[in-house]
Amino acid sequence: MQNNFTCIVVDDEPDAIEMLTDSIKGLSANMAIIGTYTSWKEALVAMRQQNTDILFLDISMPGKNGIDLLKLMPDIESEIIFTTAYSEYAVDAFKFSATGYLLKPIDDAELMKAVNKAIERIKYKKAAKKENTIKNVDAKIGIPNNKGIDYVSMSDIIYLESVNKCTKIITKNSQFLSSFNIGRFRNITEHSQFFQVHRSFIVNVNYVVRYESTGNIIMTNNKEVPVSRNVKEEFLSLFNTINSSTADNEE
Repeated sequence: MQNNFTCIVVDDEPDAIEMLTDSIKGLSANMAIIGTYTSWKEALVAMRQQNTDILFLDISMPGKNGIDLLKLMPDIESEIIFTTAYSEYAVDAFKFSATGYLLKPIDDAELMKAVNKAIERIKYKKAAKKENTIKNVDAKIGIPNNKGIDYVSMSDIIYLESVNKCTKIITKNSQFLSSFNIGRFRNITEHSQFFQVHRSFIVNVNYVVRYESTGNIIMTNNKEVPVSRNVKEEFLSLFNTINSSTADNEE
């Protein structure tokens, strides 16, 4: 059976990572562990390169602690489950709307409770996002530049692309460059017809022409855009697709 959810584990102690990953594998059959990291620097790079549903994060680590790490990623959407040997960080931890705060040694029952809570929150957010994505919002957004502010109808935007910490906005008739990073635009477009298919691309689903077996989509302007594997199923579920089972039932 395919794993439905993904997680990353960050802890400076390899033994602690091994114990936690063993517990996750044993308790949750639908959870895929896509990375484990003992250094906050390695974890930061990985978290910026790929989205994950759940982040298991140790608080007390050398260099920067887990809370410091989260401050470097203010736009993180993962459910956070803190794992630590210290209870005094709890107040600071929950400022990040953490799903769980597990004290070491981690009890399997408490772990399962935190994971189930995280999964419920993930399902709720995905359902809300799917419902909002199909709504056609014709609002305008202002894109500041050195000459002033360009106002663009959101319904005219084909896709947005991250370029050197800036964002390129491609519309039906023109293109614009904003100094805001793509995370800012994700917040603006999250309740409309847009979907972030890749860390560098947000697309207007109304301009998607084809999904290819290579894992890319083709937009109406022939732009080829990659779709991250961890959002592929959610993205495809936005569209009604005729499949073999549907055809069989109609015969």
